[in-house]
Amino acid sequence: MTFGEHLEELRSSLFKAVLSLAIGFGIGLYFAPTVVQWIQSPLEGALNDFYSAEAIEYINARLPQEMRDNPSVHELVIKDGLLPQEMFIMPGEILARLRDRYPQSFTDVKLPTTTADAEHVPADQPADKPVITKNDLISVSVWRPLSDDERTKLKAFNVQEGFMIWIKAALLFGAIVSSPFVFYFLWSFVAAGLYPHERKYIHTFLPVSLFLFVCGAALAFTFVFPPVLRFFFAINKSMGQVLEPRISEWVGFVLLLPLGFGISFQLPLVMLFLDRIHIFNAQIYLAKWRIAVLVMAVAAMILSPGGDPNSMLMMLVPLIGLYFAGIGLCKWLPTNRSPEATAEKTRQYADVE
Repeated sequence: MTFGEHLEELRSSLFKAVLSLAIGFGIGLYFAPTVVQWIQSPLEGALNDFYSAEAIEYINARLPQEMRDNPSVHELVIKDGLLPQEMFIMPGEILARLRDRYPQSFTDVKLPTTTADAEHVPADQPADKPVITKNDLISVSVWRPLSDDERTKLKAFNVQEGFMIWIKAALLFGAIVSSPFVFYFLWSFVAAGLYPHERKYIHTFLPVSLFLFVCGAALAFTFVFPPVLRFFFAINKSMGQVLEPRISEWVGFVLLLPLGFGISFQLPLVMLFLDRIHIFNAQIYLAKWRIAVLVMAVAAMILSPGGDPNSMLMMLVPLIGLYFAGIGLCKWLPTNRSPEATAEKTRQYADVE
């Protein structure tokens, strides 16, 4: 193909890929509310776990000993999803309300005298008005459902933020639905620049590529988000910061982290492809594994948007396994390369080193 023909093929492939994404985006506009509920569930679950753990700490530190030792009190948090909160009440106000409501039962009830220090009584304080201090207030624990706690809800701070979240959720849904077609059209452009004996690998690599991408994204969403969120929550708690998650920032994080994992999981396929077009081979991969691990560690730092050690390690460990799996694919899948060509390629890289 001439240079102009390559450009025409690129234009056609990109147009088809964008059209597929646009159709998926249009479908995603209808399912966007469901998608938002789905992508915010990991953060909501992490917030519930975080504040439930804080509630257990509050019980163990602030409640009377007989309540701390009562397992049913802990069950209120663990099983029933209730959170305790310390509040102060004024006994005189409570008694006044009870007298108004039940005058026959509470008319003769009197409160103890206040404990105010005479030195701190204001000079203009009327003699018939008792001085009330904090010591005269009673501390009580008020329980409320975890689902009603504002700290466990994602927040929007701009009037247009809800609309932008709807658009991003629709785009995410459209990208997932249209990804097989987008991959196919992009691979078609690559195939146009390959020889006929190399082009046959496209039909094998495309479904495997989609499978690896989905596995990487599913790993990030299922197993990586919880420890990453626990790490960030622990850092915020150690610095005494109040968590107020923002829905737009979380959606951006949800989009980037699975995307990074999905891209990184293409490693064995890329290794096999380079082996089949006679650029590398299994012997070279095995000889350079230390350098490959260093490169994968740098890639894990770049592709994990959180920048935390948990997400980097949880990406690096599967990448190392996928690297050696790629070596196995290159070694055991049949190839038409001659042993002499393999030995020559290995010797060339040994000379370079």
